[in-house]
Amino acid sequence: MSKVSYYTEEGLKKLRDELNHLKDVERPKASQAIADARDKGDLSENAEYDAAKEAQGLLELHISKMEAILSNARLIDESQLDTSKVLVHSTVVVNNKSNGAKMKYKLVAQSEADLKTGKISVDSPIGKGLLGKKEGEIAQIIVPSGTIELEVVSISRD
Repeated sequence: MSKVSYYTEEGLKKLRDELNHLKDVERPKASQAIADARDKGDLSENAEYDAAKEAQGLLELHISKMEAILSNARLIDESQLDTSKVLVHSTVVVNNKSNGAKMKYKLVAQSEADLKTGKISVDSPIGKGLLGKKEGEIAQIIVPSGTIELEVVSISRD
């Protein structure tokens, strides 16, 4: 059984658009590449045909994974989020206790994560460590470089 993931309306639309592009654009391209390679003669010695078939297999695998993600995706109403503790789609400001740096993160589903825009996955070590914490609490998080302590400064829905 796959895990349920929660998405914003924008994130869900992005997933659906990507899946539609794969099905409507990339799938016909892959079929055409196979047909073109097949027309070139003996299939037993046709590397182009083998490559096209392999590319099609990888594309179908990607489509299948996207469909599984979408079938377990749930739309979350951000206006109904509880801001007393860190949840999926919470925006949280944290203070790194070791160096005093303040950081702002929004916890999102893995496919929506984008560190450049401050969106981190709830499945990441930092995301997992912050989930359920309240303002003023300190999360001790094990990361590749050791353990970090992040104090939750504020929680919001923006």
